[in-house]
Amino acid sequence: MRLSEQNNTSEKNNYKIIAVDDEGGIIDSLSVFLRRSGYTLVGCTNPLEAIERVKNEHFDLMLLDFIMTPIHGDQVVEEIRKFNQELYIILLTGHKDLAPPLETIKRLSIQGYCEKSDKFDQLLLLIESAIKSIKQMQMIQEINEELKESRENLEKAYLESIEIIRHTVEAKDTYTRGHSDRVSAFSVLIGKYMGLSEDDLHTLKIGGLFHDIGKIGIPDSILLKEAKLTDEEYSQIKNHPAIGKHILANATIFQDIVPIVFHHHEKFDGRGYPLGLSGENIPLFARIAAVADTFDAMTSKRSYRNALPLEVVTEEIEKCSGTQFDPKIAKVFLEILRNHYEEIEEIQRKYDTNNPS
Repeated sequence: MRLSEQNNTSEKNNYKIIAVDDEGGIIDSLSVFLRRSGYTLVGCTNPLEAIERVKNEHFDLMLLDFIMTPIHGDQVVEEIRKFNQELYIILLTGHKDLAPPLETIKRLSIQGYCEKSDKFDQLLLLIESAIKSIKQMQMIQEINEELKESRENLEKAYLESIEIIRHTVEAKDTYTRGHSDRVSAFSVLIGKYMGLSEDDLHTLKIGGLFHDIGKIGIPDSILLKEAKLTDEEYSQIKNHPAIGKHILANATIFQDIVPIVFHHHEKFDGRGYPLGLSGENIPLFARIAAVADTFDAMTSKRSYRNALPLEVVTEEIEKCSGTQFDPKIAKVFLEILRNHYEEIEEIQRKYDTNNPS
């Protein structure tokens, strides 16, 4: 075994996984498969016993069957969430029609679910994404603990942590480098023209820098794919707000920006994700970031297309006002585009990664 493979296996062994299924054969198969993939697994066929083990031992990830006796998987999660909000849970279902309602999955903070299959390839992808998310969450928690010991360095360490982690995300995809900087700056610009306070502008700045942090948990094979994504791949992309929330939720210093990270893909008409919120039920800062994020996506070059002309972008924002975007925020941004476009150009020049000068 090569040194890199040994290090990778060693790192995987640092994470404790518990699998809960009342069929011993499933536990045995999972154990063999995951051991070959470099992971170690604790198996449990009694869901009540599993609850007690989680209460008394540390686990990073749970693979949980839904239909079990004497209680189902959602009841297991219900009990666990009473004392543990951090455990990353992937629900396993025999068939998607047997999965619990989406509202239940959201309410219990179940991070994902996967249909059972003779092949565990899809499950392995979810586990790899989960481990990335858990690793980043632990890193955030360590940063938070360090900050508690040195309050006078809070702001400095806060900004440094943002730079390190967000550059980890952008380093994965050359076409999105500079994207978070521009979304941050565009969000602040909108906020200024809306008359928001300095504290609010600061939250918009940091939230914009961090809005796509959840993409650290998306497999590179999907994130970097140039061809059209399959429905399953797109579904995984749509998990990045929830992954971002999971990474940041336990760090006190990031509480103000979590709504931006979690809700920046909601739409004003309720057709967005992850929760399908509508109107002013969507946090204000997330509504602002949504306009900034979409504008930058349309005006940036991608592997599959060139940047769109300004007139096309302007027409699209007008068309989507009241459906995708909050009409009041869209109106403010359209005013900036028409009468203060030099401020947009200044931001684009400052964060143009293709022209470092």
